[in-house]
Amino acid sequence: MPGLFTFHSPRQMMNDPIRAIRCHQFSGLGEDGKPVPTPGPLRGVLSLDEVSRPECEAGSVLVSANYAGVQYPDALQAQGLYQVRPPLPYVPGMDLTGTILEIGEGVEGLQVGDRVIAQMGIGAMADIVKVDARAVWKAPDGVPLSHCANVGRNFFAAYHSLKVIGEVGPGDLVLIDGASGGVGMAGIQLAKAMGALVIAGVSVPEKQTYPAEAGADRVLCYGRDRESHRAFKNDVKEASRELGHPEGVDVVLDMVQGELFEAALVSSVRPLGRICLVGFTAGQKPIRPGMLLIKQAAAIGSLWGPWATANPERHQENVSEILAYMASGAVEPRADRVFPLDRFIEAFELFENNEGRGNTVVCFKEE
Repeated sequence: MPGLFTFHSPRQMMNDPIRAIRCHQFSGLGEDGKPVPTPGPLRGVLSLDEVSRPECEAGSVLVSANYAGVQYPDALQAQGLYQVRPPLPYVPGMDLTGTILEIGEGVEGLQVGDRVIAQMGIGAMADIVKVDARAVWKAPDGVPLSHCANVGRNFFAAYHSLKVIGEVGPGDLVLIDGASGGVGMAGIQLAKAMGALVIAGVSVPEKQTYPAEAGADRVLCYGRDRESHRAFKNDVKEASRELGHPEGVDVVLDMVQGELFEAALVSSVRPLGRICLVGFTAGQKPIRPGMLLIKQAAAIGSLWGPWATANPERHQENVSEILAYMASGAVEPRADRVFPLDRFIEAFELFENNEGRGNTVVCFKEE
């Protein structure tokens, strides 16, 4: 019967449009390109659009997306306040999971139909995504793709800080602030898998449950004012003594900075200890070198992306170790909040309103 079925040739399917989230304007910048006092709502600059289907090229693969991760950098980027401002309009997203749809010339070790984890600079939030094959890895069997949709930013960042910058080993004591966030939760699990002890810090008591579930040995609250920061400093010292480290923690993973850095973190680290600067969710404050000098401590910026580009073999080794931890169950990524595609803006608004935690994902299609 005519009209019941529509035949699409392979060429027609390649030209069919796909769905993609796009940012059309930076909500935090004025007409002069400078930051405004109060960014406008992301709801006004992000939309779900139809775009052209990408073509597979040599060295790349096409991934049919199941889930795309959403984190604070995605919201900051859409506000124009992140380190990188892509040309407008752009498709946001740096992490996705899905299955391989097509493989480009020269790609080895991957097959059509493989369940994969992919990482990229931008462009992950679309039905079909072209990804450099060097940034695509097979997802461990038995681990849901929804749980893996932020592995790149969360686990890669945390492991780089712990292993490469912090040189964490068995028996070390690690302090992680911002511990209910994605990188913090990943850091707790990875540090424990590496044989370390973990003190987790969160801003409010309501967030203490999540780091405890991730395996932290102690969960403390540092609050949002200087008096609370000082109390946190004393609590960390007491917890360090109880955990067999009377001189202080060996390594700090600092996602917060702000006043917390000077008020509590420098004094919490042992002599010759390391502070890994991973983020600054509480803003940036000048760091007084004299404090680090007196403590004989080192504060080191931790950006895994540039390091991975400069050290591709070591980065692949790190990723293999993370995936092995996942396959063995030593670390268990989770999906804390999953939003259907037609409600994607709610995922962004969590981070816009500073309510994000753990692993937040947008679902393009269920696994």
